[in-house]
Amino acid sequence: MADIKSLDDLKSAVSTEAPVAEAAAPRLPQRDKLGRAYATGKRKNAVARVWIKPGSGKVVVNGKEMAVYFARPVLQMILRQPFTIANVEGQFDVFATVAGGGLSGQAGAVKHGVSKALQLYEPALRAPLKAAGFLTRDSRVVERKKYGKRKARRSFQFSKR
Repeated sequence: MADIKSLDDLKSAVSTEAPVAEAAAPRLPQRDKLGRAYATGKRKNAVARVWIKPGSGKVVVNGKEMAVYFARPVLQMILRQPFTIANVEGQFDVFATVAGGGLSGQAGAVKHGVSKALQLYEPALRAPLKAAGFLTRDSRVVERKKYGKRKARRSFQFSKR
């Protein structure tokens, strides 16, 4: 290494010796031999295995249509959110299997899985999905019951006599 006597010498030495950082490699689409993207979504205790492929927008959850499995309009809206944010409504068919939790948690799990599968199928969709917070797993789960307590934190009623 050369002798460094001033700050200018230091700047020139650092700029010549520092390795050039290569640009990050662009993300590649991850699809199986059938042209589908797969992802696992989770919410509360529900786990969803989700496959998406180009199609007419049909959503099948555990062998049933979305409108039959998720009868409440709010849950159907939750499932449609990733497609709306990514501007690809009606362009992908979704096949999902869900286990665990209740209907609300299952809808959130399918939404998480669809979002992850969309960004794997088309990496350009990652930015809007990430900005909307759909790629982040909502890790809130029910707290376990502790011994000596009536519920997780609620104590038994105090009685003076």
